[in-house]
Amino acid sequence: MAQLKAAQIEEFYRRLQARDPEPKGELQHGNVYQLLVSVVLSAQATDAGVNKATRPLFEKIKTPQQMLALGEAGLVNYIKTIGLYRGKAKNIIALSKILIEKHDGKVPHDRAALEAMPGVGRKTANVVLNTAFGDPTIAVDTHVFRVGNRTGLAPGKTPLEVEQKLLKRTPPQFMRHAHHWLILHGRYVCKARAPDCAHCVVADICTFKGKAVPV
Repeated sequence: MAQLKAAQIEEFYRRLQARDPEPKGELQHGNVYQLLVSVVLSAQATDAGVNKATRPLFEKIKTPQQMLALGEAGLVNYIKTIGLYRGKAKNIIALSKILIEKHDGKVPHDRAALEAMPGVGRKTANVVLNTAFGDPTIAVDTHVFRVGNRTGLAPGKTPLEVEQKLLKRTPPQFMRHAHHWLILHGRYVCKARAPDCAHCVVADICTFKGKAVPV
């Protein structure tokens, strides 16, 4: 897979920015704690499925203290439509305890502290750091991994390799929103089975050999 050149990468992001100047993640939340819970729940699940479960949950639960009062069994009742819900419920109760005991009930603006919590890996930490705190992080989920490889933007064999290439190759002015642009592009345009090349704003830049339209 041919890699895009620097000028092509800048134009790639410029077009994504022009299409959606202020991209937003699709997980619904009212505060940073709810965001963290949503991202933990979203592992191997769709944002739409998570939102459906968390809408009634977040009407009642806004803090880790309220989550502990609800308890693991109570939480399971809200999230049982989500895959791996038992393990996720256990992790959310455990991380809520850690937030109270070590961080005054607040989600820390610190990668190491986030990744030390149950159910929080590098990708989850990246989402929280970027969405809640504005850090220039890029979370590589299945969509970003696909876009990075398919387009030639940042080819890599592992999510970490793709992330490192994206961090190195993304121009500074686009870092704040790169994460969301790439996720949304992969989710709605550069889809896994049937990429919508006809409606892709970067089709002529992309190096994908299986493009569905001549460019």
